[in-house]
Amino acid sequence: MAGVLALQGDFREHRRAMAGAGMRTMEVRTPSDLEEADGLVIPGGESTAISRLASRYGMIEPLRERIEAGMPVLGTCAGMIFLAARVSDGGGPRPGGLDITVRRNAYGRQNESFECDLEAAVWPEPLRAVFIRSPIVEEAGEGVEVLAEWDGRPALVRQGRILAAAFHPELTGDLRLHGMLADMMGEDRR
Repeated sequence: MAGVLALQGDFREHRRAMAGAGMRTMEVRTPSDLEEADGLVIPGGESTAISRLASRYGMIEPLRERIEAGMPVLGTCAGMIFLAARVSDGGGPRPGGLDITVRRNAYGRQNESFECDLEAAVWPEPLRAVFIRSPIVEEAGEGVEVLAEWDGRPALVRQGRILAAAFHPELTGDLRLHGMLADMMGEDRR
């Protein structure tokens, strides 16, 4: 079963997208919820709020342990920040696990949000992307595969069983990233 970290942010939209991709889903708010999840989406939202709530509910260490143990994870926007090993402009506690350095809200304010098509190395057709106060990947480690770029910077990356997007795929109706998570989980999507 695929979990969605449901502390703050657009977890409901991710659950809809995951269901559309043929996945069984659950909301994850506690360490015991996390134990039941075979994979996890960390949604967009407000990265500082997600960090504070994850700390308050005792989720940071259990998340770190599951990620280190190889649980498949998809982080989008704030979820990318939450998974980043380094955040150049602060932020709260996070599990990390992804060898990237990010800068929060680097694509601009809310009113500077935009949509675009990204050429992704893993699909023949472009991927529709919605950038809302999104992070910029300033640096990616050697083990990080850049799957798509926007404006010369990584926008979609993968490292092992961690997939992270600087944008919001759950808002477009394009289910390919959620499908990648299902495939990493070995989820039967019939």
